[in-house]
Amino acid sequence: MPDTSKKLILVAALILAMVTVGTGGYMILEGWNFLDALYMTVTTLTTVGYREVHELSTKGIVFTIILIVAGVGTVLYALSAVAVIFLEGALQGIFGRRKLEKKIQALKNHYIVCGYGRMGRIIGRELRAEGVPFVAIEKSPQISPEEGVLILQGDATQDAVLKEAGIERAKGLIAVLSSDAENLFVVLSARELNPQLLIVARALEEDAEKKLLRAGATKVISPYHIGGLRMAHTVLKPTLVDFIEFATKSGNIELQMQEIPVLDGSRLDGLTLQECGIGEDLGVVVIAVKQKIGEIRFNPTFGSTLKGGDTLIVLGEGAKLKAFEELARGKKP
Repeated sequence: MPDTSKKLILVAALILAMVTVGTGGYMILEGWNFLDALYMTVTTLTTVGYREVHELSTKGIVFTIILIVAGVGTVLYALSAVAVIFLEGALQGIFGRRKLEKKIQALKNHYIVCGYGRMGRIIGRELRAEGVPFVAIEKSPQISPEEGVLILQGDATQDAVLKEAGIERAKGLIAVLSSDAENLFVVLSARELNPQLLIVARALEEDAEKKLLRAGATKVISPYHIGGLRMAHTVLKPTLVDFIEFATKSGNIELQMQEIPVLDGSRLDGLTLQECGIGEDLGVVVIAVKQKIGEIRFNPTFGSTLKGGDTLIVLGEGAKLKAFEELARGKKP
């Protein structure tokens, strides 16, 4: 965009300079008024040549010849440069859009981030760190693209844009648009287009949370509420906050907190925590177990039995967590 702007400014400056020189030359050499001189300059530069406003003197003829040689070439260059700028821009836009559409069509079980401002970029960064595919929808054309991020320019409140982002094939949607009304509209549309979709929405106002939940949001997050709690806990429980930040930070190799689902028929299905060898063999700690019915058991004992559909909240090193996740997903022999 900056190079294009500079080219357009240069073209405009060249044309303005030739018109100024031509108009001034006729006014000085022939003594014509401004309008006649401007008309003669324009007809000469554009090679239209309807007629001469007045009879030209010898000086005027020589000046016209010079103006034609220099000016016509300048105008033709300017027109060709403008045509190339807009043609290249149009072609890049068309091919870039088609390339983006092909990449989105190849996605499945991905996430859609509606709104790629400050919060959207933070969400995108975390998803990328975990290797989770996603598509960002952003209305503003001023948002600069990021390498490796699929950014679809459009209005996320429109069904056509959500479908273009592959909402029928998506696993989840995160609505972080600038207003509660827009997020509410997105939630309504998304829930209708994909009834099984996981939908997380941001609420700015207190009364917007209930409306978003009624509209179909799976979870509603209030950044002001969470931010206030985080600041209070930082003052009251600084060590605990440091530990949580350390354990949940993406890319942390030493220690991570992760949720791992136990699939039906996996090797862990029907075993107790002691039989799994989680503590002794794998070196991870199970903090809580969310059962399939929704009940959460904190600090489960070694005699607790795991079942398909349970979700484990575990703490450990990244490599050990990955090994445990593969065990939880693996089928029984």
